[in-house]
Amino acid sequence: MNMEVTCLLLLTLIPFHCRGQGVYAPAQAQIVHAGQACVVKEDNISERVYTIREGDTLVLQCLVTGHPRPQVRWTKTAGSASDKFQETSVFNETLRIERIARTQGGRYYCKAENGVGVPAIKSIRVDVQYLDEPVLTVHQTVSDVRGNFYQEKTVFLRCTVNSNPPARFIWKRGSDTLSHSQDNGVDIYEPLYTQGETKVLKLKNLRPQDYASYTCQVSVRNVCGIPDKAITFRLTNTTAPPALKLSVNETLVVNPGENVTVQCLLTGGDPLPQLQWSHGPGPLPLGALAQGGTLSVPSVQALDSGYYNCTATNNVGNPAKKTVNLLVRSMKNATFQITPDVIKESENIQLGQDLKLSCHVDAVPQEKVTYQWFKNGKPARMSKRLLVTRNDPELPAVTSSLELIDLHFSDYGTYLCVASFPGAPVPDLSVEVNISSETVPPTISVPKGRAIVTVREGSPAELQCEVRGKPRPPVLWSRVDKEAALLPSGLPLEETLDGKLRLERVSRDMSGTYRCQTARYNGFNVRPREAQVQLNVLFPPEVEPSSQDVRQALGRPVLLRCSLLRGSPQRITSAVWRFKGQLLPPPPAVPVAGEASDHSELRLDAVTRDSSGSYECSVSNDVGSAVCLFQVSAKAYSPEFYFDTPNPTRSHKLSKNYSYVLQWTQREPDAVDPVLNYRLSVRQLNQHSAMVKAIPVRRVEKGQLLEYILTDLRVPHSYEVRLTPYTTFGAGDMASRIIHYTEPINSPSLSDNTCHFEDEKICGYTQDLTDNFDWTRQNALTQNPKRSPNTGPPTDISGTPEGYYMFIETSRPRELGDRARLVSPLYNASAKFYCVSFFYHMYGKHIGSLNLLVRSRNRGALDTHAWSLSGNKGNVWQQAHVPINPSGPFQIIFEGVRGSGYLGDIAIDDVTLKKGECPRKQMDPNKVVVMPGSGVPRQPHPQLWGPVAVFLLAWQR
Repeated sequence: MNMEVTCLLLLTLIPFHCRGQGVYAPAQAQIVHAGQACVVKEDNISERVYTIREGDTLVLQCLVTGHPRPQVRWTKTAGSASDKFQETSVFNETLRIERIARTQGGRYYCKAENGVGVPAIKSIRVDVQYLDEPVLTVHQTVSDVRGNFYQEKTVFLRCTVNSNPPARFIWKRGSDTLSHSQDNGVDIYEPLYTQGETKVLKLKNLRPQDYASYTCQVSVRNVCGIPDKAITFRLTNTTAPPALKLSVNETLVVNPGENVTVQCLLTGGDPLPQLQWSHGPGPLPLGALAQGGTLSVPSVQALDSGYYNCTATNNVGNPAKKTVNLLVRSMKNATFQITPDVIKESENIQLGQDLKLSCHVDAVPQEKVTYQWFKNGKPARMSKRLLVTRNDPELPAVTSSLELIDLHFSDYGTYLCVASFPGAPVPDLSVEVNISSETVPPTISVPKGRAIVTVREGSPAELQCEVRGKPRPPVLWSRVDKEAALLPSGLPLEETLDGKLRLERVSRDMSGTYRCQTARYNGFNVRPREAQVQLNVLFPPEVEPSSQDVRQALGRPVLLRCSLLRGSPQRITSAVWRFKGQLLPPPPAVPVAGEASDHSELRLDAVTRDSSGSYECSVSNDVGSAVCLFQVSAKAYSPEFYFDTPNPTRSHKLSKNYSYVLQWTQREPDAVDPVLNYRLSVRQLNQHSAMVKAIPVRRVEKGQLLEYILTDLRVPHSYEVRLTPYTTFGAGDMASRIIHYTEPINSPSLSDNTCHFEDEKICGYTQDLTDNFDWTRQNALTQNPKRSPNTGPPTDISGTPEGYYMFIETSRPRELGDRARLVSPLYNASAKFYCVSFFYHMYGKHIGSLNLLVRSRNRGALDTHAWSLSGNKGNVWQQAHVPINPSGPFQIIFEGVRGSGYLGDIAIDDVTLKKGECPRKQMDPNKVVVMPGSGVPRQPHPQLWGPVAVFLLAWQR
């Protein structure tokens, strides 16, 4: 039989139903958590507090309802790890954070919206639990009382730990726990203003017995399974804080290229302190080697200057620290300034007025730089009119100034300033200044025709300002129209020597006004001169819509409009329309007096099959072009699947088939011609062939819920469903979804749902938290290949390898008498009698017992035995019917008890809870389902049994 015929047998489509009701509804949301939560109370199942251990996996799921299907977006506030959390925007998104950190705790928000009403926002607080290793430090005070006759020594042992929740502290001397009441010589208290959790053990007036080992044990009371942690310190009469000394001076000046070695020597400390070197700012230089207390830096360079810190710690007292300030001799950036007579507020050099020439270099160490002045190649001679000063308060530190009093003509000449480090192998730096009648302050201007620079986006640009004067200072560039804006280089100011600011690949955000101004160094120290340049960046237009889906019924007109959003220049110079790539005649323009057009329109008198297709409008502004795309058709929009169908899955008793209620609405049905029918395609996942059927419909209205029931779907397989609307135009947009088999979770009703355990939710059953171990869900494909032979079923009751069942694994570490309990959901009793039907498999020489209990919820929880069976019953599935008569809300409990050995696996499957009494006729015990390999003929597959029920009736009055 080929695959297509098989699919036809497995899938039957029953008649179509249509309900005339508007089902559009705003989004609603609920947060549920899974994963590795701990300390979860019954009342925080959702939207409250999720407690999790640091390093475990956080799993939050936002369950949504509403139609159309809401979109989900997760966000987070509080905590400082938002950069590690990525937002999502998908349906029913499960937020999963692997190895969660404490900084990722906080409140998480689920926002669900579908365009109907207001969005639904729910939140849950995530509390991350942790316990760090404790830190124990020892501090001592010494005070003299009554002169020298009595000396008191008090020791404080401080234990600090970071934890959530707050930690509990236990102090021990040796193995004995310490407390105030047992020893008057100790005091335990919590200090104020400490970081983290802290407890102090105070040893008052040390006694001989106080010299011992002390342990600080911290605990969070095993919350989330976090074990206690402890730290121990041995106090002796030699315990002392660390002490250090350096082998060099605290300030060390060296020449570049030298090898530097610094030793940090311990002079005290018990226990033996640990030494560590660090550098600030930044890490230790590349090539630096720190071994114990010795630090070696080979071939030092100027960048290696900084503070080198040696720290000794032994948790007694405060750490000892010594710092070496390493200065590597260097000089750079020689500059000069010409300052006219300040008293007379002059900006020019004039005979008879004072003049000051200043020289500065950036050096390390700055104060060791020496300056020497030369005039016309000879050392400048000091006199009453020629003075050399240092550290002028109006100039940068360590600046040398040559002051000319009452400037004479003879003072004109070339002055040279030389900066040096005497006796050091560092090259001198010099700067030359020419003083004459031609030495004039600067002026700055923009060359003619360069005040406005216009370039295309992506091209290079050059902004230019001309500086006149002697000497000509550098030009500083900055932005004008954006106060906080930086230059394209990323700097607020940029220096150019030739007055030109060069920009590579300009972008539209570089448009604006730029300022050029003269620097106050390497020229006159006067008020800066400035000018401005405007940069205009031309860029292609941006249009809307970039893409638009236009739907209209056949015969109706359509207006297509392409609008200019932005561009430089901000106008449309041409607009070209195409249909399916073919050029269309220009549409008639609608002129507006005195205004440039900012849009182009194309009108279609009627939508037809021939006029349906892709339209393109290409808009240009002389710099470039942009395109509006329109897809015009009379196609129907896609259906909108309805995800809020209550209990869409219907399972069938004694068979492995199920049906599914498929519901949907039609999106915007009035936008096009009426929907005539739907094409339904159903395909089992991992199969190639599909069942296809046409479903005729009458007129469909907006918000009208449509329904179709799929039957004979195979448990537990999933199926892909595709649904395509058809109008007089033809096929519309297809919608697809995956439907999964889910076990029923509801109160018993006349519909008699059977739980096959095919879904991970196992019909709402839960593992009892008070038993010894858990039931396990598995099938033939997920069985452990190394499982114990001669016990347990090879497959479920259906005999298919995909079918699941529940069983207890009795191998190690299980022991005799261990119990596993599987608890049903809570049912509200609406009848006097109920019948619990189920299949069981009890095969193995060490089989214990299978018990069925009923838990009454009338007045507290009371468990009563309803049925029990023990011992080996063979490699067969057998059925039991158990009558119960609960007096109020109740739960049923399957209890598996481990026998004397590991060959004692017990399994159950196909549990049904039905109102009314159980069948009274007991069938032939030989008519049972025998598993393959037992040598006994097997009965037909359960789904083909017809009216004959094969079971063992076992009940207890």
